[in-house]
Amino acid sequence: MNQNNKPSPILALLIAGALALAGCGAAAPVEEPPLAGAAIGGDFALTNSAGQTVRWGDFAGKYRIVYFGYAFCPDVCPTDMQRIAQGLKVLKGQGPAKAAMITPLFITIDPERDTQKVVGEFAAAFSPDIIGLTGTPEQIAAAAKAFKVYYAKGEPVEGGGYLVDHTNITYLFGPDGEPLATLPTDKGADAIAAELDRWVK
Repeated sequence: MNQNNKPSPILALLIAGALALAGCGAAAPVEEPPLAGAAIGGDFALTNSAGQTVRWGDFAGKYRIVYFGYAFCPDVCPTDMQRIAQGLKVLKGQGPAKAAMITPLFITIDPERDTQKVVGEFAAAFSPDIIGLTGTPEQIAAAAKAFKVYYAKGEPVEGGGYLVDHTNITYLFGPDGEPLATLPTDKGADAIAAELDRWVK
């Protein structure tokens, strides 16, 4: 004799109703940003290409992309900056309103060579939206410390000049200056745009 394991129609209706009630009004959990609560960032006093003093608080209400590098960097910095600019361009094509909420900042870790003019020209070479910042060695050191960025001037190279070893992390901060995430510059413009779209509300 075959047993019928199917629930009765009344029981099926009760189960369906209970499931519907369980899901009714239940909001999806809010995703926590990877860097939420991290002690990264803080106030600084630096100088833009026009010679004006710029502080972290000047960007209140804006999402901020922050990258520390230097204009004489032979490969990593230009590549990262190009990808950041391209990622913003992709996002602008997908959602102009979101892109308008973001301010990208390039902060030098080589103030000896990266003057106001140099950082301005370097940043503008990738996008007119990127703000280049420099300062005294003490100001740069304080900013790098606040943003957990390592850098060290290398030995002189043949033909003059020197390299600067440094952290090449691209940070995304929220409108209150809170750290949200790092941007995947190693994965290209589309990945950057996707990560920006994920966190910029």
